[in-house]
Amino acid sequence: MRLVFMGSPDFAVPALKALIDAGHEIIAVYSQPPRPAGRGKALHYQPVHLAAESYNIDVRTPLKLKGNKEEIEFLKDSKLDAIIVAAYGLILPKDILSLPQKGCLNIHASLLPRWRGASPIQSSIRAGDKKTGICIMQMDEGLDTGDILLKAETDITTADTASTLHDRLSALGAELIVKSLIEQPHPIAQAENGATYAPRLYREDGRIDWSCTAQEIDCQIRAFTPWPGNFTTLNGQTIRIGSVEIIEPNQKIAPPGTILDDALTIACGQGLLRLTTLQKPGRAMMDADAFLRGFMVAKGACFE
Repeated sequence: MRLVFMGSPDFAVPALKALIDAGHEIIAVYSQPPRPAGRGKALHYQPVHLAAESYNIDVRTPLKLKGNKEEIEFLKDSKLDAIIVAAYGLILPKDILSLPQKGCLNIHASLLPRWRGASPIQSSIRAGDKKTGICIMQMDEGLDTGDILLKAETDITTADTASTLHDRLSALGAELIVKSLIEQPHPIAQAENGATYAPRLYREDGRIDWSCTAQEIDCQIRAFTPWPGNFTTLNGQTIRIGSVEIIEPNQKIAPPGTILDDALTIACGQGLLRLTTLQKPGRAMMDADAFLRGFMVAKGACFE
């Protein structure tokens, strides 16, 4: 098939490669524009952009699509069978959605209608969901409201972080999008009951609220690894938390955030957690033992 692929981050790269390997003709790839990053402000190219260039595929990086006559004309003249979208970062307007013969297909990392929106992977872990998956969706003008073509499930384990689940779903999405183009299944409308929304995440979302239960904090820390990360403060210093272990899910013996012992056991609103990896200002993430050798943490002190 003649396709245009629209995607930006690592999540979308396996799908692009799978479509190429399956023999589809990728007319062009759309990705977010390169932007300055790091101390030197060198231009940072999106992973999909770099992957497309490695295949000598034309990469287009418009700042917007709505009202963009040049891009609309390009897509119209390309006589596409379908547009494939995976974490692209721009909303497709109606006049683009209607262009391809088979429409625009989105690879969405949740079991729709649960977790429509920008952060479905993180939201599913944070909520304590036991399952998630991939949906191949026929795009419409709504926010992830289109009909479902195919879906596949995967379990969320208590060891999963957003990073591990991201990689599993990325591979599953690649497999499913190729299958959907072969089988061309009949679309099924989403149920409106059970719809939930996954918001865009910001750094401040990673602040730990110690009044939550031990299980809720564990879910947040796994959900926000690696982005946006998790942090707390002690004596005015920001401490980043990489991982924790639930010691006791129900016990409540001290005010939330209290450091109970020299092993960094922390009282939560309900239950006890032990911090297993932490990061002090200006240093790398480290095991708790190494952290304590270089950072004074007094029993009875309280994280805020």
